[in-house]
Amino acid sequence: MPPKPRGGVLYLHGIESHGGWYEGSGSFLADRGWAVLMPDRRGSGLNQSARGHAESHTRLLDDACELLNLLAERCGAPRAHHVGVSWGGKFAAALAATQPGRVASLSLIAPGLFPRIDLPLGEKFRIAWLLAADRTRAVPLPIHDAAMFTTNPERIRFVESDSLRLREATAAFLLASRRLDRIARRLGESGWRGTLHLMLAGRDRIIDNERTRTFVREIDLPRRRISEYAEASHTLEFERDPMRFWNDLAGELDEAEASGASNEIGDAGV
Repeated sequence: MPPKPRGGVLYLHGIESHGGWYEGSGSFLADRGWAVLMPDRRGSGLNQSARGHAESHTRLLDDACELLNLLAERCGAPRAHHVGVSWGGKFAAALAATQPGRVASLSLIAPGLFPRIDLPLGEKFRIAWLLAADRTRAVPLPIHDAAMFTTNPERIRFVESDSLRLREATAAFLLASRRLDRIARRLGESGWRGTLHLMLAGRDRIIDNERTRTFVREIDLPRRRISEYAEASHTLEFERDPMRFWNDLAGELDEAEASGASNEIGDAGV
């Protein structure tokens, strides 16, 4: 962490990924003077206990609040900037909706607010049964093809060989995730009025870009930016040259920190 950080960033990963997937952008932000906290969600990444499990959505939100307390202690500021990738983008939005006074800005990177990918109907019935019979029983997550994350061959190999990648989640976690969906989609009704930067991959096979774009544009915000990367796949971090993405992410955080809640509303495409 920088000796005198300019502010705090809570960086939240996706459902199958972990912090190690985003070390490049996290290090880039740290080099720019940000205190970046990039935790592995409980049951994910380096957290080997109870893999893929969370008892409830409130437990996940409480975990995030504990991390925000830690970040506030380190930075001396009550609010942090939130960066959320895929599922983590949905989670960041839900956190802003429930803790509006603690979120200075949202950077939502291909956020999982409106996914194209879903579990088969039969698997949903199985999960409903498991919620009554065995909430800790794991079921396979729906993304099996690493090429859905990226078309970069080097990073496809990385995802395929990643022993820390989460491939299953429990019925309890999946119910918690559904409840976070509802909370995140109420962001516009929550009273949160920070700045929002939506970053979309033009060739995303996981996220419904149009619904996500419309959702963000309909929220009454003092400042909003939409950046789009026409040739990119879902995980912008895994592009052959992610520098443009990193610069856009850092630049918008710089602007949010410098200006606070601006009265200007504008969309910018990249």
